[in-house]
Order: sequence, then C-alpha cells, then structure tokens
Amino acid sequence: MSDTVKKLTILPTDHPLRGHVRPPGSKSITNRALLLAGLAKGTSRLTGALKSDDTRYMADALRAMGVEVSEPDDTTFVVTGTGRLTSPSAPLFLGNAGTATRFLTAAAALVDGPVVVDGDQHMRKRPIKPLVDALRTLGVEVTSETGCPPVTVNGKGGFPAGRIEIDAGLSSQYVSALLMAAPGAKGPVRIELAGDEIGARGYIDLTVAAMRAFGAEVEQLSPSVWQVAPTGYRAADFAIEPDASAATYLWAAEVLTGGSIDIGVPASVFSQPDARAHAVISSFPHLPAVIDGSQMQDAIPTIAVLAAFNETPVRFVGLANLRVKECDRVRALSLGLTAIRPGLAHEEGDDLIVSSDPGLAGQTLPASIDTFADHRIAMSFALAGLKIHGIAIEDPGCVAKTYPAYWDALASLGVAYTGDRP
Repeated sequence: MSDTVKKLTILPTDHPLRGHVRPPGSKSITNRALLLAGLAKGTSRLTGALKSDDTRYMADALRAMGVEVSEPDDTTFVVTGTGRLTSPSAPLFLGNAGTATRFLTAAAALVDGPVVVDGDQHMRKRPIKPLVDALRTLGVEVTSETGCPPVTVNGKGGFPAGRIEIDAGLSSQYVSALLMAAPGAKGPVRIELAGDEIGARGYIDLTVAAMRAFGAEVEQLSPSVWQVAPTGYRAADFAIEPDASAATYLWAAEVLTGGSIDIGVPASVFSQPDARAHAVISSFPHLPAVIDGSQMQDAIPTIAVLAAFNETPVRFVGLANLRVKECDRVRALSLGLTAIRPGLAHEEGDDLIVSSDPGLAGQTLPASIDTFADHRIAMSFALAGLKIHGIAIEDPGCVAKTYPAYWDALASLGVAYTGDRP
C-alpha cells in the first residue's frame, strides 16, 4: 500500500478491559430480513438491525427496485413492499457485500426485466458461477462473463417449478439465495446440493428461520435437500439478534487482557454459526491444537490472532472458503502475523499454522498490517495491538463494512490509539 494510506496504531492496554459493549445487529440476519421484507406485500418493521456499508447497499438496491425503505432510528428499518420487485434503472452497485450480491442475483429472477448486479474491484473477484449455473437450470436468462460479478439477469417475473442442483462448496450463500427466491416461483422448487460439501451450513438454518418468519413454507427433506412452496411472503415485524462475528472480537479482548466485557447477551442464545467460537476462545491460552474453521468461518481471523499468544501452536483447517472472502483471508492472516514476527505463522495448502508465543505480550514489534480493505482483518489484528507495542492497522475505516463503531467500542473499554482514527 502507498505511504499515504491511513493507519491507526493501537496502544497496548496495561489493565484488563472491563465494561459493557453491545455488538451491532447481525449482518447476516439483517440482509436476509431486508430482502424478505422487500419481497413481501405490506409493511415490515426490522428492529435491532445493523446499519453498515453492507446493509445500506442492500437497502439502496431494494429502493432502486421499487421498495420503500425508511430508517426511523439507528437500529430500525421499516420496509414496505408490493410483493414484487421492479427492474432498476441502473446497475445495482453492492460494493463488496457478498450477501447482498448473491441474494439479489437470485431475487432478480423474480423481476420482470433486466437487472445488473455489480460490485467493487474486490467483489468482481469473488466467484458466483455456481449460482449462475443453478439459475440457468430453471431457464433463467443470466450471464456472467468472468464467473464473478457483474451479473446480468433478464428476469421474466419468476421462474417455473422444478429441481435445482447447486454446488455450495464455495459458499452456503448460493443455497440461501435460491431458497429465498423460491417462494416467488410458479410452483414448488426442490433445491439439492451437488455433493455434501457446503460452506457454513448453519447460515442456511438462519435463512430458513427468517423465511418462515415471513410466511414461507420450507421443508428440509434431508441434510442436502429442501422443498419450497410457492407461497410468496407476507410482511412481518422481525427482531434481529446481535452479530456473533462481531462478538468474537470482544470475547477475545476479554480473555486476552483478563478482563470482563458484558455484551448484553449470553453466547448460548445466539443462532449464528460463529457463536460456537465462544467455547474455543474461552479455552485460551490452551486453545485446541487443531481448529476446524469450516463452520465458523468469520470467527477464524479472530481466533488466529488470539492463537499468536497461545501456550502451544495451533493448526487451522477447513479454511478453503476463506480464500474467496473479501480477500484471501488465509494469506492475509499469514502475512500479518509474519509481519509481527517472522515465522509466527505459515500456510500449508489451505491450512494456517500459528506458531504461538505467549512471550509476545509486552514486546515492541512494529508492524504495519495490510488489511486488504477487509474489515475482519482490521478488527482481528487490533487484538494483537492490545498486547504488542507498534501494531498499526492500515485502512482502519474498512470496519464500516459491518461494525462502524468498532474503534469507539474498544475506546469505551479504555483502549487508546494514535494516528488516523475513522
């Protein structure tokens, strides 16, 4: 990155972090609820919602397709739809919001007219071909020249009943996208996995739960088959739980500093997959020797940085999907940890091995962390700065993607900074 890039240097804390911080609403659930409310007929009120770059992209896209979306306060969306989306007058620009991009690509098949789904330079590198191929099997006219956005969908106001086979090895979002569009089909839709591999299966459970809250009829026939009735959606009031992925930074800051951070809700009540990271984080400084990240993908950057201070080395497996997130997170973690100290981490295939050294705490190890504009890399490496002098986070404003108040949250616990605080 250039010398003019903004940097925020974390000042290590000399005391346990204590206080109350409530994480923002779940990004995953907010974007699901926004789309379902937009597809419903009537007015829905979404409370506890996340207001961030990713959810604003979704809200703006819905507005462009004829849905009324108002924001009466910082955690509420009021969504009024007609039960139909209309063709937007311009391409939908969705930044690097993977959920919005995948979900709207499938929903565009319900529009009568063309829809172009596009994103920034990072989103244009993230694969969407499996979803495109699946839509084509139902006769949807959809093109993607590179297998990544931009995607053009020439919607016909819906698609026929039928069977869709989807390769979800790269992302469960492809399955969620098809599931959420299916109630708008002309008849029952059967969605089947091609093989058993699926990234973060728990997010499909989130999708089905949200769909049912808005009146859909979804039946899971087996671990790899879902049947969806052509019910459409009805408006609903919907409460969104806090973001479990965001909570992982606070759980890690708590154990790393020996503090006590009240996030307002116990880990046991979360329905999001990343909540399972709480049990792993709670075992610090005796983390498991092998940690499988396949079903808690967004929590892995948090745990990988925490592992740098563990008593023993940690091997992270099941990380292939992390290479196609906002950046190649396996590589970004390896590079960032190595920047702190050579040999602290390395890659073996898609595995990440963190060598671990509790003696890092209290040392001065100047390192400028390239975040690759990835919010999770920025927030995770801030944890290293709580214990090591000289950790500078490049492009700290990228946290606005999912947790705009992150730096304020840490500051409320007593964390101090120098440099370019957003």
